[in-house]
Amino acid sequence: MNPRPIRTRLRIAATIALLPVLALTACGSGDTSGTAPAGAQASPAPTDDPVAAVHKVDSAAALLPADVREAGTLRVGSSVGFPPGAYYPNGQDKAPAGQDIDIADAVAKVLGVKLERQDASFETILPALGSGKYDVGTGNFGVTTERLKTIDFVTYVNDGQGFAVKTGNTALGTKVTDLTRLCGLTIGTGAGTTFEATLAAQKGVCAKAGRKPYDVKVYSENAATLTALQQGRIDVIMSTINGLRYQAAQPASQTTFLGEFHRLDVGFAFKKGSPLTKAFQAAVNELIKDGTYARILKKWGTSASAIDTSRINPSEHS
Repeated sequence: MNPRPIRTRLRIAATIALLPVLALTACGSGDTSGTAPAGAQASPAPTDDPVAAVHKVDSAAALLPADVREAGTLRVGSSVGFPPGAYYPNGQDKAPAGQDIDIADAVAKVLGVKLERQDASFETILPALGSGKYDVGTGNFGVTTERLKTIDFVTYVNDGQGFAVKTGNTALGTKVTDLTRLCGLTIGTGAGTTFEATLAAQKGVCAKAGRKPYDVKVYSENAATLTALQQGRIDVIMSTINGLRYQAAQPASQTTFLGEFHRLDVGFAFKKGSPLTKAFQAAVNELIKDGTYARILKKWGTSASAIDTSRINPSEHS
């Protein structure tokens, strides 16, 4: 694994420092309410390990190309940012944890391969797949029409786009359903994300409504976005539904989740035409079938994002 630059480590550490140490309280197995995770874990991570019992499934492994089966390894470009997706609960010298980490590790066990995980910034992973630097990318990558032009996806959860404000800010009410609600405000979001793309594509909605346009500030790290919100340099954060729910469950974050805006399938990312997609799809479906998948999502408080079956390159939700 390549070491992260020191400044990047410090920024991520700042995010974790803002979060209190809370124990995981498991939510019910039938949780589909879409509310904040019943348990909120920041540091340390939950101790249960649903991946430990996963074993190789020959029928899924047989779908891998022969050279991959022989090599026994896959190079993974991994964006490790914030919980519950992927984060460092005990500092950069320890292994990352999170929903995406557990699912990727479980898939690897089903396929009988080892993952060579390399940390990478979110916006660099998809381009690097095309160059062959990585075999697969993880980082809560939403499946969009634009991305499907150059990337293949194998889905494993359904997450999407949401908004959050500093606790006590009631100007936007309890939910943002229309981007015109953001007119005249400053929105903070992540670089290279679907959020940045959505805000850029819809930048004319305020002018059409005869209102002052919104301003967008892009950050490379979640810690910087959160700090900007707390210091009043931005009014709203646009990020992942699960990430914002998790963040709002941490009292020290001082944020309030404003509901779902646009749901998206999330998947493992591959270069277009990758021979790995069918094997990964089979592995995810094996995990769904044997119950490991549900246990992983329960562990991380994301059961409301469960899917019934993994798909290859589904159309973006309208």
